[in-house]
Amino acid sequence: MKRSIVWFRSDLRIHDNEALSDALAHNDEIIPLYVVDPRLKSGKTKAGFDKMGVYRRKFVQESLEDLRRNFQKRGTTLYVREGYPEEVIPQIAREYKTSYVYCNRERTSEEVKLQDDLEAAMWTIGQEIRYFRGKMLYYTADLPFPVTHCPDNFTAFRKEVEKVVPIRPPIPSPETIRPLSMEMEAGSIDLSYSSNDCTKDLFFKGGETEALKELNYYLWESNNIASYKETRNGLLGRDYSSKLSAHLSKGTLSPKLVYFEVKKYEEQVKKNKSTYWLIFELLWRDFFRLMGKKHGNSIFQLSGTKGAKQEKLYDNKVLFDKWAQGNTGIPFVDANMRELNATGFMSNRGRQNVASFLVKDMKINWLWGAEYFESLLVDYDPCSNYGNWNYIAGVGSDPREDRYFNLPLQTQKYDPDGQYIRHWLPELAEAPLAFLMNPYEKTTEGKSYDYPQPCIDLRRKLSN
Repeated sequence: MKRSIVWFRSDLRIHDNEALSDALAHNDEIIPLYVVDPRLKSGKTKAGFDKMGVYRRKFVQESLEDLRRNFQKRGTTLYVREGYPEEVIPQIAREYKTSYVYCNRERTSEEVKLQDDLEAAMWTIGQEIRYFRGKMLYYTADLPFPVTHCPDNFTAFRKEVEKVVPIRPPIPSPETIRPLSMEMEAGSIDLSYSSNDCTKDLFFKGGETEALKELNYYLWESNNIASYKETRNGLLGRDYSSKLSAHLSKGTLSPKLVYFEVKKYEEQVKKNKSTYWLIFELLWRDFFRLMGKKHGNSIFQLSGTKGAKQEKLYDNKVLFDKWAQGNTGIPFVDANMRELNATGFMSNRGRQNVASFLVKDMKINWLWGAEYFESLLVDYDPCSNYGNWNYIAGVGSDPREDRYFNLPLQTQKYDPDGQYIRHWLPELAEAPLAFLMNPYEKTTEGKSYDYPQPCIDLRRKLSN
């Protein structure tokens, strides 16, 4: 009887799961296992934020519950334990006399250290880890260059791969899975979140089942994909973007499946710039992951992947807290930060603007902002999050020097009627539109509002 562990990490799905598929092909039975790591569940970032905020804990718990149900439909279950994986997994391997641990490989420092520690522990009992891939659209083996030679410019990367490297089709889901022949307690799923903290304007419900529903809705039920390029910079509501980012980040949805569904939509319904643009965004995810692999810990350093010297940034906690709490006195920034704090989500347009404001205007250490996003974002992915912050801070793969987001212009373009600002800042419901566009240059017509004055003097920059 050959038995192995399939360790689930950020691949919380059954469809297109290479590690699961290979384990089923080469073993008589498997132990599907998830380990709740206390370093994530209750750990802190360097700046002292929760490693995993309440919205992501909720999403992961829902995803695990759904994964367990999907395994049970196929004849087995998902086993869950809490503890350090490098200790828990070898204990299970010894007790159940397994042969291998199958898992998807992660690429950033904390995850790599965990892999190394687990591998060392497994060697002491004569077992090995078999690694697979699961987060990327492309297989690194199919790329026309080694990862160390991956272009540092996204456009150059895209031009080298998108028309010459084929996307492999998704692996089908197994219909049945043999149950474990030995007694083993399934274990409880508890990520310690309170539903009372997760009640407002939430679009994300975790799980492979929900992910497939969202994909079907965005493409086939609503046809929203047909206008994605025009709506993707929206701010309010469900339909301006696909809302697939959390499912992709936690692996409840395969990027290859998204790709092939878009191609099917193009064949059967419509092919235009918008359908292409969703694939274009998947390419960005791959690019940031390759940058994380190529540059390692550089993405977590102030100097970034460029190793760039930059203008002095400050560790000013008072100013940072104003930014984090949405109390800067700049309506567009504050509305986006209030949404993040209330829901665990913010649009891509909002992320770019609030990040630029923190770094370029407030002159605050961008790593604090990246860690704050790490804590709160339901769709957090280390490579995408830190890659984007590198980009905005001018220390990453942006070919444009000193990229700056002019907030009055951005507000006028993306929230021209102030609807988004008024939604998240109800205290400004009656404020003049001109004030919402630029609180420095425009009068409030003699009225006062329960809203802070701008926290630093940016009059010159904001009026340019």
